[in-house]
Amino acid sequence: MIATGGQPAEQAAEQAVARPERRPTARTVLMCRPEHFTVVYRINPWMNPAEPTDTGLAVAQWQVLHDTFVGLGYDVQLIDPIEGLPDMVYAANGGFVVGGIAYGAKFTYPERQPEGPAYMEWFREAGFDVREPVEVNEGEGDFLLVGDAILAGTGFRSDSRSHEELAAIFGREVVTLRLVNPSFYHLDTAVAVLDPTPGQEHIAYLPSAFDEASVALLQARFPDAIIVNEADAAVLGLNSFSDGYHVVIASRATDFERQLREHGYHPIGVDLSELLLGGGGVKCCTLELRR
Repeated sequence: MIATGGQPAEQAAEQAVARPERRPTARTVLMCRPEHFTVVYRINPWMNPAEPTDTGLAVAQWQVLHDTFVGLGYDVQLIDPIEGLPDMVYAANGGFVVGGIAYGAKFTYPERQPEGPAYMEWFREAGFDVREPVEVNEGEGDFLLVGDAILAGTGFRSDSRSHEELAAIFGREVVTLRLVNPSFYHLDTAVAVLDPTPGQEHIAYLPSAFDEASVALLQARFPDAIIVNEADAAVLGLNSFSDGYHVVIASRATDFERQLREHGYHPIGVDLSELLLGGGGVKCCTLELRR
């Protein structure tokens, strides 16, 4: 018996088992309009205060991302931007939210430290159970929910002791991954969660962003992961946001787009090149609110 497209039926059946049907699920996210975006200090390799930035262009590009999420049916919540906090647009760093509990951020650099209390105040007003951090952590920038576990980055921003705090608050397995390339200073710049569904967890990642032990751990845990090339990672292609079917990515990450299609996803490219001057992309601008 021959399956559609000339494949043997057995081979087609094996592929169907190996690759689950991709289905979108509802998402609620928090974003911050970049009304005060500029680069006036340097806390990551992407930032150069000598290079001019265009706040109006940043707002326009961010608006396309916002409207893309709205068009996909997401519930998009907004936090008011605060003058003097140009990086507040990178909402993912503002905390980590699962099951109605919001674990607040405690930033590494003084320039960003006022963002932590601002986001925690928003969480309180929105009715979340806020847990104030003791240890240095930068929220969903370094914490990614995959299945029932939390992948947790360290090496540049979040202190590894925050991983213990995270495990105690959420009662979940926390998997520590060490970042070693300063261009990929947050976990969400080197790992994309494509499907967090327990039992069919799927990610993409850049091996060179991690130490050997972390790569071995990722290989063992996610043998079917998409391995992204250096060029796509260099435009923060992995800094993407997925609802399990639609994956919003950097429009310049063209090979990653091809890989996503081959794995049954529907990639949507957006241009956030102005916000990349601050070291952020799609995911950096997006904090998932899981009640």
